[in-house]
Amino acid sequence: MSEHESIKQSPLGQGTRYVNRYDPSLLYPIRRDLNWQARGVERTSLPFRGVDIWNAYELSWLDSRGKPVVRLAEFRIPANSDNIIESKSFKLYLNSYNLTRFGSESEVQAHLKQDLSRAAGSDVSVRLIRPDAPIQVAQLEGRCIDDLEIDVEHYSPTPSLLVVGNEVVSETLVSHLLKSNCPVTGQPDWGSLQIRYKGGKIDRKGLLAYIVSYREHGDFHEQCVENIFMDIWQRCRPQKLSVYARYVRRGGLDINPYRSSISDEPANPRLARQ
Repeated sequence: MSEHESIKQSPLGQGTRYVNRYDPSLLYPIRRDLNWQARGVERTSLPFRGVDIWNAYELSWLDSRGKPVVRLAEFRIPANSDNIIESKSFKLYLNSYNLTRFGSESEVQAHLKQDLSRAAGSDVSVRLIRPDAPIQVAQLEGRCIDDLEIDVEHYSPTPSLLVVGNEVVSETLVSHLLKSNCPVTGQPDWGSLQIRYKGGKIDRKGLLAYIVSYREHGDFHEQCVENIFMDIWQRCRPQKLSVYARYVRRGGLDINPYRSSISDEPANPRLARQ
């Protein structure tokens, strides 16, 4: 039985009882190295670094007197942590705070950091944000390639569409046509993608067709972005490469994986579609 099939047989793939009392056991970790092994890549030879940025818009708990408190939250999970955290379990876990009393906001933050770090197998940063804090809607920097005229024949990942020329360039390209499907629920995951690289010029029409080829693919957000990074890295052989996806939220969470050949972390801009 494959990993995705086993997950569907788990409680994640079944009807779920709503839990509104704090319960960290709801978190469901999934080993990251399963995807790496499938591509023949060892942890010690990963060509990327990065982070998964999660934004939560539906976080609430009760104060010591029973009055609700509402916050937004930003979580940053290292891309080399032992596990990803399945998003449905993440939502259920956050919902379990809804009818639980805590003495302070710092106590909630400490629980979130402890529980998520344990599930991920690495240190997770947690930032709580007031709902009235000013948040600016931004755009991904780069040249959007979505208006290119292309014929599309592939709706499952097709790395052979990636073609590189001899001219060396440094450029940043953006597409809003990324779509994949959740391997647990089958629901669509919509995203915007930014690709920043230095190296042989990548054929833009081929790159757009490749991005579209994920349209019927079932995989987790993190694994889709890692596979896009590794396909470009292996086929186009750039000197530098960063791949950043901003996915549309579902169930009050959006997931934004970033993978890069250099050591840096991205900003967390909310796009109009998020």
